[in-house]
Amino acid sequence: MTHDHDLVLRPTPAQITAALNPPGGRNGGDLVVETLAGLGATTVFGLPGQHALGMFDALRRSALRYVGLRVENNAGFAADAYGRVTGEAAPLLLSTGPGALTSLAALQEAAAASAPVLAIGSQIPVAGLGGARKGYLHELPDQSAAFRGVVKSVHTVRSQSQIPSAIAAAWKSALTAPHGPVWVEIPQDVLLAPAALPVVTAMDATPDELVPRPELTALAAHLLSHAARPAIIAGGGVVRSDASGKLRLLAEKLTAPVVTTFGGKGAFPWHHPLSLQSWLEDRHTTDFLEDADVLLVVGSGLGELSSNYHTFAPRGRVIQIEADLGKLESNHPAIGIHADARLTLQALLETAQDRPDETAPERVRELLAKVAARIDGQDLTLEQHVLSAVRRALPAGSPSFWDMTILAYWAWSAFDAQGPNLMHSAQGAGGLGYGFPAALGAAAADPTRPVLAVSGDGGALYSIAELATAKQYGLPVTWLIVDDGGYGILREYMTDAFGQATATELTRPDYVALAESFGVPATRATPETLEESLSEALSTPGPSVVVLPAVLRMFAPTHLD
Repeated sequence: MTHDHDLVLRPTPAQITAALNPPGGRNGGDLVVETLAGLGATTVFGLPGQHALGMFDALRRSALRYVGLRVENNAGFAADAYGRVTGEAAPLLLSTGPGALTSLAALQEAAAASAPVLAIGSQIPVAGLGGARKGYLHELPDQSAAFRGVVKSVHTVRSQSQIPSAIAAAWKSALTAPHGPVWVEIPQDVLLAPAALPVVTAMDATPDELVPRPELTALAAHLLSHAARPAIIAGGGVVRSDASGKLRLLAEKLTAPVVTTFGGKGAFPWHHPLSLQSWLEDRHTTDFLEDADVLLVVGSGLGELSSNYHTFAPRGRVIQIEADLGKLESNHPAIGIHADARLTLQALLETAQDRPDETAPERVRELLAKVAARIDGQDLTLEQHVLSAVRRALPAGSPSFWDMTILAYWAWSAFDAQGPNLMHSAQGAGGLGYGFPAALGAAAADPTRPVLAVSGDGGALYSIAELATAKQYGLPVTWLIVDDGGYGILREYMTDAFGQATATELTRPDYVALAESFGVPATRATPETLEESLSEALSTPGPSVVVLPAVLRMFAPTHLD
């Protein structure tokens, strides 16, 4: 009896000849880049280091495009963004010890945001593995231990024959829902040794599908179809699984209002009659969601930011669709469906009944009017004007990447992303320095459209070195730096909590002159000229910087009431 997979694995005469006569001049690093190419990778990010030179030497013998950044953490942010916008696992090549460890904050963000990143780091020679304490440069007793609490999976290689399978397993892990970063480490001597193995060809690393249990989707469809006041919270899982279209169809079928989390920006049309937009840090929205008798939560763990700082207390039945098993019912009892959002929404679409409700759009309008009235009563005209200027200047279809800064916090709630997978921020892990290097990664993925990065002056100093990267590769990223003289949000938090701020004020450079020293055109804007300055910068090829000196304030929180 012959099985299909037997036929697939049978080599052709040409493959046999190639295997018997592998080309010379290859090393272990060639097995790495050949495997990546066989998996479908086209672009890699990273930073060379002594123990990783075997991989970087192999790059010149491959068709892979290399984008090198100046700091490993920034390279990780670039790979994160590439993974988010393409849905592919973005390879990130790193060296041992300090180089590897410097990437950890970026990998934490990728993990929190479910961004597929395939980090491949070097290791000390095989003789030093297992804590042998040989005294090698960059030696750690257990380097992989530093990554186990951050990434989805860890894969350690000890011989060249293990390289293709280890990378393929990591690739599959990164792209199986929930997406996330993975870590592969390969000893220096394994990378440098001559490779006698055949050239690696096409690899099979198809991600597993996370299918919902039918009895759970049947129950969920029944409850939603017969609900009096259903509502939907759409999280980042909707965007990662490319399920925005199915979400809209289900919301319209159920006539259910939808709010998107900050990680789910753009998952539902901003001006749709059923759109509650993203005002999760508002008590009016919290009250609306608590009043739902059936609440469908798709691709969100209802963590701190998605629950108005854990003040949200649903009174109705909760149905939670979540690919990350650890997040399922982690904050609220629910009918927990451990599955991919796209597959589950399709099952609900096929099972749920039409549920007309003429009152839902009016309740949405009333809620948004209450939110607007609350904001309008706080004398925040400048902040709303600046955010509106950014929205008008950013071309439709262009992605934006936001650092942890006051304007980004405004954007979480008030910015219309104008589509799924177009607005990204570091709100998953909350580290500084994300915006600009992430925008570079997105521009590397698609250099045909301009990309916007937004940072405060504090966050900008984390990634200023990447102006050299932007210039070197001619990446079309416009970087808006809002210069308020320090860590603005921390200044505000400390003043509110303690009456005065400490350690928040910064001496900073002239950002316009600094950008120009890299050969990057820059301009200083005012709130009145911001739209024009950004529009001009975004329409000009290559990188650019726009500096806005302004002190912005946050709208008042409601979770402390």
